[in-house]
Amino acid sequence: MKFSELVRLLEKNGFKLLKEKGSIRYYCKSGCKNLLRVDYHGAKEIPKGTCLAVLKAAGIKE
Repeated sequence: MKFSELVRLLEKNGFKLLKEKGSIRYYCKSGCKNLLRVDYHGAKEIPKGTCLAVLKAAGIKE
């Protein structure tokens, strides 16, 4: 999965971009206590462990 695909998946599930500083983006969703940090690198592939950790924190099943 690429970083851009992960961001689309988060936005599809109701997460909104809260703030951005450089390549680091923070996403939030009402009802979700976690603030998700995504180090955005566009078309690069996400390491598998990082991808699974972000999806788990977001409460998204694969």
